[in-house]
Formats: sequence, structure tokens, C-alpha cells
Amino acid sequence: MKSIVSIRNLSREDILYILSLADRIHTANYSGDLLKGKILATLFYEPSTRTRLSFESAMMRLGGRIIGFSDPKISSVAKGETLYDTIKMVESYSDIIAIRHPSDGAAALAADTAKIPVINAGDGANQHPTQTLLDLYTIQKSKGRLDGLKIGMAGDLKYGRTVHSLADAMGHFKSELVFISPPELQMPKEQKNELSARGVRWKETEDLQKAIRELDILYMTRIQKERFADLVEYEKVKGCYILNRQMLSGAKKDLRIMHPLPRVDEISSDVDDTQYQLYFEQAKNGVTVRMALLAMLLGKIR
Repeated sequence: MKSIVSIRNLSREDILYILSLADRIHTANYSGDLLKGKILATLFYEPSTRTRLSFESAMMRLGGRIIGFSDPKISSVAKGETLYDTIKMVESYSDIIAIRHPSDGAAALAADTAKIPVINAGDGANQHPTQTLLDLYTIQKSKGRLDGLKIGMAGDLKYGRTVHSLADAMGHFKSELVFISPPELQMPKEQKNELSARGVRWKETEDLQKAIRELDILYMTRIQKERFADLVEYEKVKGCYILNRQMLSGAKKDLRIMHPLPRVDEISSDVDDTQYQLYFEQAKNGVTVRMALLAMLLGKIR
């Protein structure tokens, strides 16, 4: 694998291999100089906390260094520089690139342009493969498996790149997906058709309370205001799902709740100290998984 652009480019075997590398790094408590002398360029055209900082933490824990920007307004992008030209310049200054961009397909363009590895840190409403890999790692650690689970995805399934990528990845495993959203934010029809063609079991519902009772994993997402062209449409669905402790009274004892974060109001703080909460551990696992990806793509771990 030269680059990580889309979860769709990874087979079941690829995914399990990457998760095994992450587990090795976690077990061995890797740190030090594995990537000494290597430079990661973080090109973040959109705001980010967890993804950007976990990439930087991962690189630093392995002994590498970081350059880049977290606001395109302070780069030559503000002067009109194209993505192609930015990538051609940055590949001369670094060994690997992590890019987040508001346009679908931007990461693929960067990977096609660069002579060094590129990692997609989220492109528009399209894909977020490293988030998916850390999600899978979190599920595997919590449940001991990826097959035979019932996984609910709730909230913004239309624009949510995290759920798009996770649904694609779960197509490699024998689990059932439950899509929970208002009609305006349903999982795209094309993706549902593709899942059906691959033999993936899925169903849709608007009833979060009822769905909770049958789930092994509940993956909550925020309603993404920044993806709506019309704010009137956003106001119609804002706050459509707010998960609180009381709603979990009928849940399985081993239900685990995940969220890619940041959250707004879709998970009440009274869920944070319950046995179901997994989202903080999920965020922490981002460092481990990204350490594995950086070391793998730079040829330092096999």
C-alpha cells in the first residue's frame, strides 16, 4: 500500500493486517526513534482537533517531525495556489502527507500527484479511512471480533463521511447494519444498493429508542451544519436525536456507544460515566492506529 485514500481500496485481509500492526504497537508500547529523520506534512484545509493532533502525536511518539498548516488562510492557498501545486511543493519537504480537504476526491488527487505516501484525513462527505480503521480497532478490542455484530449508525448518514467509510468496511464482515436517521439524512441510496449487492444485511429506522435494544454497537454522529447548503434544512433536523442515560434502560449490558467526535448535543453528558461509553477510548485509539499506518507506509514495520 503506497497510500491510504479510501477504505474501499482495502480488502478484509488488508484491514485485519493493519489492525494487527496497531495491536503490536499497543502491546509493545512503541516509542523512540522508529521514524527518526522522517517528516510528516499535515495539510488541513478544514478544522480538526482529534485527527490532526493524533497524527502529530503518532509521528512524534515514533521519533519523527511535523510540518504543515491547520488553516489554509495562512498558506499560499489564500493566494490562489492549486492543490496540485501545493502537493508538488510539499512532497519535496516531507516523507509522507496527511491531508484533510472539504472537496470529495481531493485526497485521491493528492495521492495521484505525490511521489510520497498520502493519507486521507477526510475529504468532504466522501471518506475518512483512518477514522474507520480506528473505529474497527476499537470495536475489535471491545467485542473481540468484527463478525456477528449488530451495529447501529445514527444521525447524519447523508453527509457523514465516517459512517460512509464504516459501512463500506463492515461489508467485509458478517455483521448487520441498522441505519437510524430522519428521512432527510438517510444513508445515500447508491451506498445502500452497493451494500445489498455485496450481500450485507441492513435496515433503516427513524426510531432510535427502539433500535437501541437490539444493538451491540451504537455509532452516534452529529448533524453537520457545515455540510448544508440551506440552513433552513439544517434547522429542520437539528437536535433530532439526543441520547441520554434514561434511553439506555432497555439496552444490552454489553452495548457500547461510539462517536467520532466532536459532539454537539447528540449525546448527553450523563452518558459519559456509564458502562456503555466508548467514545473517549475510541479517540485515544486514533494515536495507536495512526502510528501503525505511518510506520507501515514508511516501510518501518511489517
